[in-house]
Amino acid sequence: MAKNTTKGSKIEITNRRASFEYHFVQEYEAGIALTGTEIKSIRAGNVNINDAYCIFEGGELWIRNMYVAEYEYGTDNNHEPRRTRKLLLRKAELRKLDRRVREKGFTIIPFQLFLTDRGFVKLRVELATGKKTYDKRETIKQRDDKRQLDRIKKIIRNR
Repeated sequence: MAKNTTKGSKIEITNRRASFEYHFVQEYEAGIALTGTEIKSIRAGNVNINDAYCIFEGGELWIRNMYVAEYEYGTDNNHEPRRTRKLLLRKAELRKLDRRVREKGFTIIPFQLFLTDRGFVKLRVELATGKKTYDKRETIKQRDDKRQLDRIKKIIRNR
């Protein structure tokens, strides 16, 4: 379900399922502590954040189950594909997130992985609450209505 867009050196991996499953409350941009082969593999677009999730351990934020394929040209020093990686945020942001996650119903969702202009890999994480079934049906209905409206506009423009 993740959308991978690689245009030259522009890498953008999105967890599209997350926007269907959760209401986003607040957005944070975090760095990731990576090894050399991991960054090379990410730049090649070999990463998946669909099954990933964020947790707090020892006052630090970690991402688990993010899949970064082993680097094709890596030696015996290659990385483990699903290892736990540390997310880099300011202490004030970490405290605020930790406080909100302890409240009932809030979670932290890894939403988008991208490369900055300077070549750093960043992860956009979202503070979110889960959607109920009727919310999901409403989202589907809104998407269908928008699609139908776009079709009508296209027909009118072509006349």
